[in-house]
Amino acid sequence: MSLSFDPTSERPGIEIRDHIERRTYAVRTPSVVSPTPTDTQRFRFPVDEAVAITTVAVTLPTFVGSYVRNTDGEMRLEVNPGTDRRLPPGAYDVELCTPMKLYLAVEGALSVTASDDGIRFEFDSETEVRIGARSHHERPAATVTTTENPRDVMTALSTFGSALKTTSPERSFPTLRGHPPLVEVGEQLHVPDELDVPETGVRVELPPDLSHAYVAAPLAFYLGAEMVPGSAPRIVTDEGFEYALDGPQGFEEEVARTLRQTFLLDCVTRTEGYYPVELHERAAVEPLVELDFADLYDRPLAERVEAYLSVPFEVVADHVPSWKLTTHVEPAPENVSSLPFLVDDLAVVRTPDVRQTTPQTSTATVGEVARDGETANDGDFTRSTAESGENLPVVEPERTDSVEQAWLGDHAPVDASKATTTAFRNRLEQETETDDIEIAVVCNDVEMDEERDIAAEVYGSRENLPFEVTVHRDLTTAQLRAVLAEETAFLHYIATSTTTGSSVPTVISTRPSWSRSVPRRSC
Repeated sequence: MSLSFDPTSERPGIEIRDHIERRTYAVRTPSVVSPTPTDTQRFRFPVDEAVAITTVAVTLPTFVGSYVRNTDGEMRLEVNPGTDRRLPPGAYDVELCTPMKLYLAVEGALSVTASDDGIRFEFDSETEVRIGARSHHERPAATVTTTENPRDVMTALSTFGSALKTTSPERSFPTLRGHPPLVEVGEQLHVPDELDVPETGVRVELPPDLSHAYVAAPLAFYLGAEMVPGSAPRIVTDEGFEYALDGPQGFEEEVARTLRQTFLLDCVTRTEGYYPVELHERAAVEPLVELDFADLYDRPLAERVEAYLSVPFEVVADHVPSWKLTTHVEPAPENVSSLPFLVDDLAVVRTPDVRQTTPQTSTATVGEVARDGETANDGDFTRSTAESGENLPVVEPERTDSVEQAWLGDHAPVDASKATTTAFRNRLEQETETDDIEIAVVCNDVEMDEERDIAAEVYGSRENLPFEVTVHRDLTTAQLRAVLAEETAFLHYIATSTTTGSSVPTVISTRPSWSRSVPRRSC
């Protein structure tokens, strides 16, 4: 059970615990209550666990965003500090933006009073109140073990769909996609029993190798699809629909297009549901396609996918959102441990051919700008690391149209973040979101002082983000080695290429630069 509801007596009410996120929130009642489990399907919104209590009032000890809807989903009241409102008898769903998502479902008259210090929901008499909770699930709920066998890896990656809170179009909201389970490489395949993978009737058939499995992982997750071995990459549904993933643009591009297209059309279709907003993309796309979004909203996921993919990508290409992240992943067995984090970011995954990347050996000569004592250009960093067995060739990943790029592999990337499994794990180990983010700026070229000053100013000027910036300049090789040895969130290294004369800024992180530095927005 990911959530629990424990009655309290000293201060009557219920304490709700999120065992995935390790968060606790309490709601108060005038007298002691006895929660009993109730059907989660009775709630309009997806919930993980639910209980029912009988009380005359429910009080929140803090003010949180709260919204009251009727059974048709129509907004009846948005609660603000100072709200003092009585709603006539009826059936109401109350959405509460607490550390875990809470929902109250009640029938009868409802009075709502709110201040900066909390909110009180009061009823005319003793009333059954159903309380549902959903974890924001930004931490993995379990760990799956796989061997290096590609077929076992495909089985392990098929469990990622267990993190979806719903298979409706609302899963395009990040809060309705939890963090996939962790994956570790071991001696045998093991999938924990508590992982509940949705039955969507969608499969992704792939040649059984790591390259295909890694690239398809985000798409399979979003579709809640099972990965199974096949002779050619394609999407298959239980109703007989087939969609080839090895189109004219190649497998990797076809997978990326399919992910982006289904995401876009889910965003459009969800305007027929809980949040009937006027979406710009719907106004732009609807005249171009022959899709009945009102009908599609209530259709099973597999049927929606079939309808979405009946539209050629070129028809909607201009309206597909810019993608946040593309990660170039070397298809090595050890990199499977990073896939849950990439999938959590809904990244596009590509598997680079290192032989086709462009070595930038001239930019890897950190020793040319790191002085050893008083001697400039005293030793090549690539050469010195090679002597210690730590040579990292520099490569330039193929450019994409994503906002950010990352590289997961043995090489050192140019114009991309270097991602590691250790960095991802560090993200989970952070105890709070308010810890200072340590940033080290190193500038070893006087001609780049202006960039150093700009970097320090940018990092240090964000009042709402707790940055702690340390600027270093003119470091010797030994001093640079000492800075690298210290644990820090980001290292911004500024130097000048001896070949081009241009700046070569490098960001090294123990936490990826594109990890969540701000909390997800609730929906």
